[in-house]
Amino acid sequence: MTTRTHPRPLRPTVLAFARFVVCGGGVGLASSGVLLLLHERMPLAVATALVTVVSTLVATELHGRVSFRSERSGWAVHLRSGLTVLVGYAFTTGALLGLYALRPDPSVLTEQAVYLGASALAGVGRFAVLRLVVFAERPAPAAGSPAPAAGPALSRAAVVIAA
Repeated sequence: MTTRTHPRPLRPTVLAFARFVVCGGGVGLASSGVLLLLHERMPLAVATALVTVVSTLVATELHGRVSFRSERSGWAVHLRSGLTVLVGYAFTTGALLGLYALRPDPSVLTEQAVYLGASALAGVGRFAVLRLVVFAERPAPAAGSPAPAAGPALSRAAVVIAA
């Protein structure tokens, strides 16, 4: 009978998720600090919008490079990642609206539990979409087979309209 001398390595998905949490959490904390600094210099709605856009761009770059160790980049990646943020926002907002429909005056503890639970579920969903769709590794074409045709590029006007 042989014994293992080296611990079994964690699965790549678990490691990617840990990096995802650290990168996203770090950007979230930094965003919170920047929001506090901007709050007195501009209206809160403008500061929040600015911080949300910039932190989403920064987090997408970090997730691509650090969390998923992907070479994929560009506006298409940022737009897809931004859509996951919008879905997460809709999910957490929907959870809170559902809570208020069931309990018009919930306790702060209940409100925070619902918000944090919905945020956690949205984060797991965002991780899955980013890993499986946005930063998914594309198989290399087989030797001798023609390279796949490039998809249509988005024009600058299309990007501006989408934003």
